[in-house]
Amino acid sequence: MNKLPLLLCLLALGACSGKPPEPKARAADVATPFDAMKAQEQRARDVQKVVDKQAEEQRKQIEAQQQ
Repeated sequence: MNKLPLLLCLLALGACSGKPPEPKARAADVATPFDAMKAQEQRARDVQKVVDKQAEEQRKQIEAQQQ
């Protein structure tokens, strides 16, 4: 009988690992309805940058040919 409380204490201490449990849902992993719209908007900005760059290069080529 004297060993039973000691054994229970050891089991209780062994169950406590000291590190906190991981959260079940992280804030970065949670998708919102606006995530898809934001991704499309960023893609559109990237495409616009490429188009602007190509237009600027073409304008420079035209100016070089006219001189």
